[in-house]
Amino acid sequence: QVQLVESGGGLVQAGGSLRLSCAASGRAFSSWAMGWFRQAPGKEREFVASISWSVLYTYYADSVKGRFAISGDNAKNTVWLQMSSLKPEDTAVYYCAARGRPSGLETYPHESDYDYWGRGTQVTVSS
Repeated sequence: QVQLVESGGGLVQAGGSLRLSCAASGRAFSSWAMGWFRQAPGKEREFVASISWSVLYTYYADSVKGRFAISGDNAKNTVWLQMSSLKPEDTAVYYCAARGRPSGLETYPHESDYDYWGRGTQVTVSS
């Protein structure tokens, strides 16, 4: 059983920053990619960012490009999301995801790209 646990969410004013963390634990597990998604109230879950360990490539949704940065430690199955210049529209539950299936792709923007999911952490940006 692989478990992903997110942390670092909270309440922040517009223009502020937050850093989310996600750690995978459980049976011997090596991920091929990890990503972040988010779901705002009344909306579908959407892609935020992904990182491919095999080709060391990061990929972002247009809405967060230039403001968010994904990074991680593959050996520790840990990924971070540094969020800066936050906007009220960034308010959502943020989910971490990991891919266990082998792949050499650069980008992983679809929910079906991932095999394991965390329970999410709330990020609220006040205006």
